[in-house]
Amino acid sequence: MNQSIASVATEEGISDVTLYSWLKQCRQDGVPVPGNQPTANTWSPDAKLAVGIETAALSEVELAADPRDAKGGEDINLSTHHKADLLLLLTTVLAAAGWIFSREAVQGLAPLLFMALRFISAGLILAVIGWSAMRAFTRQQWRSACLVGVFFGAAMSFWILGLEMATHVGVGAFLTGLGVVMVPLISLLFGDRAGPYVFMSIPFVMAGLACLSLDAEFHLGLAEVFFLLSALFIALMFILNSRAAARLPALPLTAVQLLVTGLITGIVSLFIETWDFNQPPAIWGWLVASVLIATSLRFLLQTRGQSLAPPSHTAIIMTLEPVWTALFAALWLGESMTALQFSGCALIFLAMLVNRWPAVRAWIRHH
Repeated sequence: MNQSIASVATEEGISDVTLYSWLKQCRQDGVPVPGNQPTANTWSPDAKLAVGIETAALSEVELAADPRDAKGGEDINLSTHHKADLLLLLTTVLAAAGWIFSREAVQGLAPLLFMALRFISAGLILAVIGWSAMRAFTRQQWRSACLVGVFFGAAMSFWILGLEMATHVGVGAFLTGLGVVMVPLISLLFGDRAGPYVFMSIPFVMAGLACLSLDAEFHLGLAEVFFLLSALFIALMFILNSRAAARLPALPLTAVQLLVTGLITGIVSLFIETWDFNQPPAIWGWLVASVLIATSLRFLLQTRGQSLAPPSHTAIIMTLEPVWTALFAALWLGESMTALQFSGCALIFLAMLVNRWPAVRAWIRHH
């Protein structure tokens, strides 16, 4: 059902000024918003498609904080609900598989070069699909999209360097996942209000990091620092992206972000790395898998899944990515965790759930 601006502001910890601004902009752009048609079952096919495309590139953090979470899409039938959950679950599996694909690819390709090839290729694919909307971008819209891409490029640069050096890919996934907790806290600097669940999640984060730090096999080395810096820049990117996504279609916005990220990592790679394209077929296979499966196909399935369910469902299901990553790292890379490491990751995962408790509660209500 529709919610008032005041209730959404209180529940999500977003200022009412920001919500009113988003709502006004959505109405001006013709995006479906609360107030007209009460449920997703009464939307026209065009409205459902618009909502799906508008949320295509949003992360679980953005989706949980997006005012369109109150658009009234909660009344969905059981079969559609399960189909959406299945698609979103598969999305998290593909996202986690991207960690393994990337880890294998950087065994041959220089890490920043790999990221440049991956994101430019994926960006071009999405740019072809969303070219008509991208062509209509104004100079200000290009500036907004490119700025998000700059922060995303910095985040991915730290992420891939951390992944190359990491001794525990699973632990790195949970450290990167701390961006979920950082977003509401950093949003305070942008005038947004943080809800009580944000502060309730902090003790779990501290306890989780303490468990990891106290473990004899865990060292806060350069790889872990890179993962934490990646989480910081991802959080900043999410905040900027949520504002850009209120004014720009998500598909071309994502294409620009990926292309800018690819250009940034490529330029940095040109100066600090040695390019060696004489790689065995297996390395190129991992690159292709990263582009087609972990990036392009992932966003396609995410778009479809989000068009069938409320964003609150996506918010909670997408937090499974680090869990799958840890499992794949154990199965494919032969990694293992000590009891303290496992406890630390579990506490960080619990912090993510506490941080997004309104979304968790909405998800439980439908099961």
